[in-house]
Amino acid sequence: MSKIIIGGATVNQTPLDWGNNLANLNASIESAKKVNVDILCMPELCITGYGSEDLFLSVWYPKKALHMVENLLPQIEGITVAVGLPVRIEGKVYNCMAILEDQQIKGIVPKQYLAIDGVHYECRWFTPWQAGRLIPYDFFGQNVPFGDQVFEKKGLRYGFEICEDAWRGSERPGYRLKDRAVDLIFNPSASHFAMGKSQRREELVKSSSKKLDAAYFYVNLLGNESGRMIFDGEIMLAHQNRLLLKNPLLSFEDFQLTTFSMEGKMPLAEPVSVKYHKNEEFAQAASLALFDYLRKSKSKGFVLSLSGGADSSSIAVLVAEMVRRGVEELGTARFIKKLGVDLPDTSNLREITNTIFSTAYQGTENSSQDTLDSARMLAESIGANFYHWTIDEEVKGYTQKIEHALGRKLTWEQDDIALQNIQARARSPIIWMLANIKNALLLSTSNRSEGDVGYATMDGDTSGSISPIAAVDKYFILQWLKWAEKKLGYSGLQRVNALQPTAELRPLAQHQTDEEDLMPYAVIVAIERLAIRDRRSPADIYLLLSDELDIPSSQLKTYIRKFFRLWSRNQWKRERLSPSFHLDEFNVDPKTWYRFPILSGGYEMELQEMETLEE
Repeated sequence: MSKIIIGGATVNQTPLDWGNNLANLNASIESAKKVNVDILCMPELCITGYGSEDLFLSVWYPKKALHMVENLLPQIEGITVAVGLPVRIEGKVYNCMAILEDQQIKGIVPKQYLAIDGVHYECRWFTPWQAGRLIPYDFFGQNVPFGDQVFEKKGLRYGFEICEDAWRGSERPGYRLKDRAVDLIFNPSASHFAMGKSQRREELVKSSSKKLDAAYFYVNLLGNESGRMIFDGEIMLAHQNRLLLKNPLLSFEDFQLTTFSMEGKMPLAEPVSVKYHKNEEFAQAASLALFDYLRKSKSKGFVLSLSGGADSSSIAVLVAEMVRRGVEELGTARFIKKLGVDLPDTSNLREITNTIFSTAYQGTENSSQDTLDSARMLAESIGANFYHWTIDEEVKGYTQKIEHALGRKLTWEQDDIALQNIQARARSPIIWMLANIKNALLLSTSNRSEGDVGYATMDGDTSGSISPIAAVDKYFILQWLKWAEKKLGYSGLQRVNALQPTAELRPLAQHQTDEEDLMPYAVIVAIERLAIRDRRSPADIYLLLSDELDIPSSQLKTYIRKFFRLWSRNQWKRERLSPSFHLDEFNVDPKTWYRFPILSGGYEMELQEMETLEE
């Protein structure tokens, strides 16, 4: 068998952006042809974008995708290209790979297993294909084989497992491909990013190459495609349980091409080793997500209410990282052009940041000099615009009106929550005004731990166009800030990292802290992972954490009881949170990962069962 060159191209696509999507595919194909690629594999649903949601259910949308494939065909000469798209047959929609060759479709392979857990709802749109079934399909007058099939080029036999197909253990299509003696298995995917997931994928790809006795080639989508999910653009090759190829992830480019050669069943590549770091993954993914969200929303920048605390400071650093990483990879001119901002090509990082990023410290009589200094120091260190004003007059106006209506004075003893919340809410209109004036996205600052227990003011700190850290816990954010100060060089975080997290909504003399209001953040993380990620009952959680945490039994029960009651009471808040990036292995966004009833019995029977357990 002669040597054959294989390529994988990851692309950053956007639903309904047909022109740019097609341009990215065409550019990938042209780049592959220049280096004599014989077979090029694109990711799952790369024609339309994976995040097309209910557009897949329409009749016209899959048909439009077929026309996009028709537009690609004239370019398909001297190369075989596999592209992902939805195909509608007899009222059912299938998630497919179309294999293009000699300006025609050689065949279409539909996905056999659908992703239906976590952030995935594929069964709403697609129908799984039956193993072994092969039918004719009319592609604009051309009779095309549609179904479970393998292909051959230059003596190389190859087949496909599409994303979820590979995760189905002994049922996976790969074992039937092995029986058909394929030399190479492609896995075109739309696998969402989560910290630590790349390492798990690597293990899957390596073990698959061994179990299926074939070279195994994985190609993923790239970028923040449609708002929430991020794709890391991963391309991997493994053979006989060894990783032979892996590209840099989370690129700011429109596409990446990676190639290798094969002779017979043997890829001509040397083993590679990759190190993973959760903090670095978070910085990479969140900065790319912000970049794509900004440019795809056609906004001109970001606005942030910078309190000087951990949450807003982490977001400020992520915006600075977006600029630094984008310029580093694309160069200043291309970065500025992709963002669509009015700046000279000679601008430096601080000038770019100053143009697209505005922050404001909105103080009250309960705010401290420490947090003001912290916010100012960080903003100035990264080059962001920094505004400073107080909202005491607005708070006083609201308070006096309600006092007049009720006929009494409000007091901290009687009206604690209302007096705290009005301060957070009074900040919202003016920061929104700044965002509107600048045609910018308002960044909201809630984290996942606060989302769990509703420790956030609706229409206050939850206000925003996008919530960059809503999917990560506060415990992670606190340690990440220390890492970012030392490893990424953000010296402006010194004051932030020296402060204890506080809402600063009660009088300063009360020394309010978040953990005293709630519970230690490490405990929230431990409970939420068992309750939300693992779906355990209160009694199960108590028994498990009794062995893991050095906390008195009565106190542990109090924490668990508080968590579940606050969780149940505050689902309505989670329903109204700004869109958030999926960054961790799970999140509490009811529109993506975890659905929960707004009204419920609040686990009262389950909590009572926990109380009966011996301490």
